[in-house]
Amino acid sequence: MSKKHQYTKPRRTTSNFSLTSLVTDRRFKLTLGLITMVFAMVLSAAFVSYFWSGRADQSTVEALWRVSLTDSGRDVQNWMGIFGAFFAYLFVYKWFGIASFLFLPFMFQYGYFWVTERKFFSERSYLFGMLFWLFWISTLMGYVALFFEGRNSWSFLCGGIGFELAFLLNSIFGGATILVLLLALGIYIVFYYDISQIDALKSRFESASSGSIASSFKKTMQKPYDDSSDFIREKMQPRPNPFDQKGNPTPNNANNSGAATNKNGAGIIVEDNKGKDINNGTSNFEFNLQPPKVNLGKNITTNKTGEPTFSIEDTTDVNEVPLVNPLIFEEETDLNQPENPADKVPAYIRFGLYDPKLDLMKYVYPEWDLLHPPVQNKLRVTREELEANKEKIVETLSHFNISIDTIKATVGPTVTLYEIVPQAGIKISKIKNLEDDIALSLSALGIRIIAPIPGRGTIGIEVPNKNREIVSASSVFSTEKFQKSEFELPIVLGKTISNEVFVTDLAKMPHLLMAGATGQGKSVGLNIILTSLLYKKHPAELKLVLVDPKKVELTLFNRIEKHFLAMLPNSEEAIITDTKKVVHTLNSLCIEMDIRYGLLKDAACRNIKEYNEKFTKRMLNPNEGHRYLPYIVLVIDELADLMMTAGKEVETPIARLAQLARAIGIHLIVATQRPSVNVITGIIKANFPARLSFKVASKVDSRTILDTGGADQLIGQGDMLLSNGSDIIRLQCAFVATDEVEKICDHIGKQQGYATPYLLPEFEDENGDQESKVVDLANRDSMFEEAARVVVMHQQGSTSLIQRKLSLGYNRAGRLMDQLEAAGVVGAFEGSKARKVLVADETQLQELMRSLA
Repeated sequence: MSKKHQYTKPRRTTSNFSLTSLVTDRRFKLTLGLITMVFAMVLSAAFVSYFWSGRADQSTVEALWRVSLTDSGRDVQNWMGIFGAFFAYLFVYKWFGIASFLFLPFMFQYGYFWVTERKFFSERSYLFGMLFWLFWISTLMGYVALFFEGRNSWSFLCGGIGFELAFLLNSIFGGATILVLLLALGIYIVFYYDISQIDALKSRFESASSGSIASSFKKTMQKPYDDSSDFIREKMQPRPNPFDQKGNPTPNNANNSGAATNKNGAGIIVEDNKGKDINNGTSNFEFNLQPPKVNLGKNITTNKTGEPTFSIEDTTDVNEVPLVNPLIFEEETDLNQPENPADKVPAYIRFGLYDPKLDLMKYVYPEWDLLHPPVQNKLRVTREELEANKEKIVETLSHFNISIDTIKATVGPTVTLYEIVPQAGIKISKIKNLEDDIALSLSALGIRIIAPIPGRGTIGIEVPNKNREIVSASSVFSTEKFQKSEFELPIVLGKTISNEVFVTDLAKMPHLLMAGATGQGKSVGLNIILTSLLYKKHPAELKLVLVDPKKVELTLFNRIEKHFLAMLPNSEEAIITDTKKVVHTLNSLCIEMDIRYGLLKDAACRNIKEYNEKFTKRMLNPNEGHRYLPYIVLVIDELADLMMTAGKEVETPIARLAQLARAIGIHLIVATQRPSVNVITGIIKANFPARLSFKVASKVDSRTILDTGGADQLIGQGDMLLSNGSDIIRLQCAFVATDEVEKICDHIGKQQGYATPYLLPEFEDENGDQESKVVDLANRDSMFEEAARVVVMHQQGSTSLIQRKLSLGYNRAGRLMDQLEAAGVVGAFEGSKARKVLVADETQLQELMRSLA
């Protein structure tokens, strides 16, 4: 048995406009329904008029974008003017011909439903049939048109789609096209009417007689039609109501665990074939699994029909606005309490899923117009350049007695990949050693030979293009591949050598190590990664910890401090630049990692995705410390400076996070311009499987970052190699300008944010100044006694507990915890573990308070 409690946040006293309230407004539905019905009737007249005026209006409609609208309207003969002529031309001529009339009942039905809340037929079955008949009728008419004067004379019958489909089928099947159409019709009838035997076909058509249709229509007009009722009446067996009129389980159904509840919590209403409710014999067409109505009160009562209604005690001011997204959860309670049927319904079904985005419900994601439009590069690789390079490669190889069978080129934004297949007996190592000779013959810098290309059986020679193409941020962000990606942390890096946009998931990498010499595009690469995350994630889903020892590279992101950034409780700036604070931040992230693993352990989850899914379904109790966990991405812009000044103090927490933090949603992006072994140590390198290298100075640096050469042969300005396991991919990094990043951060920063940045756990340095920790108990906080009672009552020395129970900020709660430690209520700080409570009960606490007075 489960009992529901409600944990409420401070509520707003003003109501806010939302899209949901507009869509659910009855006036909006009425207006939209009337517009849809009128539009359907106008289209009906336009389609009919098209039979006589279509040819005369065709030239006018096709020239619509070249002639003014007023002049076009004077020339048309369609009954509905230029408006009707355009839509009739689109639906009838361009699309489905005479079958376009099937759209009209479907459209009118929706408008009629929005106005009257009644339906003529089931949209689901009609939509399925409409889609089939649209293509079948238009294709049949197109096949007929092929044997007459062509498409132009029969356009009102077949439409453009029907004619093209008929032409395709006729090209494949010839005269058997009509048999293919009849076969499609037969398959449709079998599936639509659910025919499993030939004898059943007759009974199916008899059941669709006019009398039964009229009877069904009459019933439908009496009550709003439910799409699922046909399926339920045929597929579900009737069951008696599991509860009596008072809401108590009936003797025959008390143990029926399969009983669901209707919108008032009283059980499913199931109908027989005559449309009667078998529970009470009344006519009813409902099958609802909606959450019950929740009224503010203190008891469980019954309504007029004897059905139980569930209510929750109101502890808020009557003038406050109810929460949109209350933290309602489930917990185990006393089994001896009387059973309430409403408690059988899970909390997420009754109250909906918890949505962390509702804390900032008005947040607007950045738009694409904040970026510069893509630049059309006119200086592309020409065929003459390709042929010249091919001939030089073949000539150079022939000088060393190397013959090739085939050669082909793949043109990319920065380089062109020439794939060659040598003749049998040629050693690959012989071609690999000719890298410098080929570069000399082509007069090109940055020749790279891939011998062989994994999975292709060819040898690749990458040759830089004479005219490079700039890959703009808008050209990659506006692609469908990025916009519709369902990755947890999608990042777009640029384009491959085959001009494909490269999108990957940072959560699966799970950490990224970047290297590159000064001026080769490393900072731009960091900006494109961060911009990708800002475009795709909500502030409730992602937090960034930015470390910038150079103090100038990441300053633009200060503007999104209260939306996306995370920081230590006592920090003045969200972007960390001081080395000592970097050490504290890294150790604080280790504490956050340990806390999160504790939450996952208590919730019996293996990763952050499973945990958040449970929390959104209201299966975890916030009063027990559970909360929605956003992803945290740590970005370090220059690791070399930190390793030089802090060394092991930085290396150890980075290694811990890289080893363990993946499952709980903490991911690292570490960049350096000096990829030497004393910066990228073995313990760091071993835990970063994904590595990204821009142009580096030497082959030694390339082997340090990628475990192979090649990064020293890059041509700079965003040319990079990505290694993720065994594969190495060459990419051209997308370019995002400083003013573009500034516009994006301004767009986010101007919106409503959280009260404070995301606060990380406080880290206490054991080697710090102990005198600074001395607490003066004579100047205790005014809420000292309340905080002490909370800690003793729950026997949990946690700062977050004081925050939740007393509605305090983190800094004040931390000071209270220090005072409680000085007073002897709690023990010393123990890292990720809660402090020990030294006071056993409230009686002992009162004695302690008298001694402090």
